[in-house]
Amino acid sequence: MPGPEGPAPRLPVLLEAVLSVGTDLELHGTLQHIVDSATELCDARYGALGVIDPDRDNGSRLTGLFTTGLTDEERARIPHLPDGRSGLLGALVSDPRPLLLDDLGTDPRSAGFPPGHPPMKSFLGVPIRVHTEVFGNLYLTEKRDGAPFTEDDLALVRVLASQAGIAIGNARLYETARRRERWIEGAAAVTTTLLAGRPAADALMCVAERARLLADAAAGVILQPTPEGGMEIVAASTHDDPGDLVGTTIEPGSAVLTQLLGGEPVFIDDSATDPRMTTRVRARFGPSMMLPLQSGGQLIGTLALPRHRGGPPYDAVDRLLASQFASQAALALVLADAQHDREQLAVYEDRDRIARDLHDLVVQRLFATEMMLDATRRRSAAAPVEDTVGDELGRAVDELDSTIQDVRTAIFALQQPPSDAPTTFRGWVLRETGGAAVLLGFQPSVKFAGAVDALLPDQVAVDLLAALRGALAAAYRRTEVGAIDVEVDATPGAVRLTVTDDGRTESGTRGTTVTWESAL
Repeated sequence: MPGPEGPAPRLPVLLEAVLSVGTDLELHGTLQHIVDSATELCDARYGALGVIDPDRDNGSRLTGLFTTGLTDEERARIPHLPDGRSGLLGALVSDPRPLLLDDLGTDPRSAGFPPGHPPMKSFLGVPIRVHTEVFGNLYLTEKRDGAPFTEDDLALVRVLASQAGIAIGNARLYETARRRERWIEGAAAVTTTLLAGRPAADALMCVAERARLLADAAAGVILQPTPEGGMEIVAASTHDDPGDLVGTTIEPGSAVLTQLLGGEPVFIDDSATDPRMTTRVRARFGPSMMLPLQSGGQLIGTLALPRHRGGPPYDAVDRLLASQFASQAALALVLADAQHDREQLAVYEDRDRIARDLHDLVVQRLFATEMMLDATRRRSAAAPVEDTVGDELGRAVDELDSTIQDVRTAIFALQQPPSDAPTTFRGWVLRETGGAAVLLGFQPSVKFAGAVDALLPDQVAVDLLAALRGALAAAYRRTEVGAIDVEVDATPGAVRLTVTDDGRTESGTRGTTVTWESAL
């Protein structure tokens, strides 16, 4: 039966409520506005709107609860808000039909109230549908005049819920579009940054940092496969110090790893309690997404986005947008790596070209000039000319010889194999001899005596390497050279470099030994 007041006097209030719920395009503001409008329409003391996530199947179906009527002190006294797994709220989640009760305590489905919760008696519940999907439920309790809710109240709230569904649908579309726009902009920014030629470590951190901000996650983590068949965290972005995240591994054979290696994303409601999670850092995180970074069917890594414990779960839109971002980021990483390889190849090709030009053009012409001057000097020695002419020619020949050696040393340096810079003196010596082998056609023999890495100061090491380059260049200049022996002998007081080759000198003799020494 209609209440004594009837619905007609409250139609202006209903129209105002219907118009007001659609004024805010932000979803959070729209939901709070619906709760406030419903409580005002029915003169209820308390109201709540529970949001249902149909994608979750672990029994906890309410992913958000918007309330009105509770003071900050009353909320603080309640240890936790209902989650929809039991009680009347759970009943409406399982069976989304309007529910009207004069005394909710007498209903067998009621599960009581948690400690600190204010007493409530009358109850009105109505589902809110967006298109055909149940988005959530609207709950009202305790009319201010103490009377129970009426059929008129139920009819008004059902009309409001119907309009609220339209407003929620619009707000969700707007929010989804905004979120999609942010993720697309983030993916574009990552691609631009990676293709700018940043180092590999910076590229991974860029992906982790941008994804963390877009997903509002506690951490953005990049994992890469290990030789043992597991995965290891190689880059981590957090609000503060990532601590011991980097280096954490997922052991081979874990359920999570099996899914990732199969190219499937992994979505977790609570990292701390999910049995699939086996890492030592899982206890500090809650909801998480683990997204494979794939290119050409090959797994190059994983992007993990865990939130803090107790944080909001990821919804279907979050999962879709993050998966699309991961696909784009994986492609950008592969393209950046390929671009870096092409740039490196171009550098080495250019260095090879310069070395060939120096050898084929500059060195040969210098050598020819030296030979002409040397012949002139020999002729002048037999002719009655002033001694100063012979001396000048001798100095010119020596200068040309020195220039040729310097150019040959530059050729050796240009034709070094593409490798990382050595970290020890032994490594530098081996790199120099390895570079010489490219032109010589064979590998010089190298021997070390004494603690050369520990004894040699930096400047002495630099001078010794320069002497080694000069000796190798001189050996290359000699004909019929087939073997070169390099020996570095270091003692606490001195270091000696000896370079011996079996090449033929200009005088026709075979075998030359060059020695360089320095005190330590």
